[in-house]
Amino acid sequence: MKQASKAGAEGVPLYTDEAGSSQAVKAQLRLREMILAGELPAGARIAELAIVERLGVSRTPIRAALMRLEQEGLLDALPNGGYAVRTFSERDVSDAIELRGTVEGLAARLAAERGVAPEVLAQARECLDGVDVLLQQPALDDEGFLRYVTLNQQFHNLLSDMAASSVLARELERVVSLPFASPSGFVVVQANSPKSRDMLVVAQDQHRQVLDAIERREGSRAEAIMREHSRIAQRNLREAVRSPDQHQMPGVRLIKSQ
Repeated sequence: MKQASKAGAEGVPLYTDEAGSSQAVKAQLRLREMILAGELPAGARIAELAIVERLGVSRTPIRAALMRLEQEGLLDALPNGGYAVRTFSERDVSDAIELRGTVEGLAARLAAERGVAPEVLAQARECLDGVDVLLQQPALDDEGFLRYVTLNQQFHNLLSDMAASSVLARELERVVSLPFASPSGFVVVQANSPKSRDMLVVAQDQHRQVLDAIERREGSRAEAIMREHSRIAQRNLREAVRSPDQHQMPGVRLIKSQ
């Protein structure tokens, strides 16, 4: 059944039917892939008509997708209309990762101080048990790597839930939507590094330690562990920007070293 068209909460139009909304989401995902893969180069102006022809959808969902990607921070709105692919300084990305570590640290401290329902703690343990199974392998294949990324994201989502704060959940959602700031934003660097498994093992141990601190109601310890956890992403950022194999790392070409 059709619904009245109106503006969404963040200014993106809501469509009169589900098909239109679905097309906008698909266009957004495909455009993001194109940007991160370098198909739309950093600094390049987006030719709306060319995108319409390339993706085979109408202008309305394309415009909505471009607006959403500008809100995500991957595009810049141009003064005379239209959009261009953003470039990021290494400092921009480092600040975004630091901000995530700070907010996740606060979430862990609040979770420890307020207490967490046993069933949520059980879900987190089950998630980490799945990662342990993966890390028993000497190396991760593509399927194992994808599974790791999924479980890693689930654990970080559960950590946000443990704080039981809608305010903090909104801020975390906003932070991790920043380009390269998500918990798995630079895990691909670990996958291509000779020490990849060692780094994943360290990250997994930190996950176990923060869960232990939350269960023991040790707020300061939980916060410190999550702040330290973000240092792995900072290290991956530095390695990615300086790597001679940037073509293997989606999106890294959008980052300019200092």
